[in-house]
Amino acid sequence: MRLSSILFGLMALGQLWRLVAQPQVLVSGAPVPVWPSALAFILLLALSIWLWRLAKKAQ
Repeated sequence: MRLSSILFGLMALGQLWRLVAQPQVLVSGAPVPVWPSALAFILLLALSIWLWRLAKKAQ
C-alpha cells in the first residue's frame, strides 16, 4: 500500500507542476485547459494520503 501511496503522491506532484508551469498542451490541435489538473491534483493527493494512513493502520 505504501508503494501505491507514493505513486499517487508523485502523480499529484506532476499535476501540481502543470498548474504552476502552465505548459501549453494540445490534443488534436485544441488546447487543454489547466483546471482539470487542479481536480486531478486534489483527487490524487487525497488518494495518496488515504492509502498512507491505511498502510500505517495495517502495521
